[in-house]
Amino acid sequence: MNELIIAFGLFLFIEGILYALFPSKMKNMLKKLDAIKSSQLRLGGLIFALIGFLIVWIFKG
Repeated sequence: MNELIIAFGLFLFIEGILYALFPSKMKNMLKKLDAIKSSQLRLGGLIFALIGFLIVWIFKG
């Protein structure tokens, strides 16, 4: 459970630092999300979730 909290904190740190360092680029990137189909976002999310799960499974196991 401790590792999960650390991972979440690291996620928040990385996400926050991107917005702090590149605010205009992050706004432009978020505007481009409207042009992407929901099915493409869903597939991308599933792929990244699977990759993340595999990384945790390999390095934790």
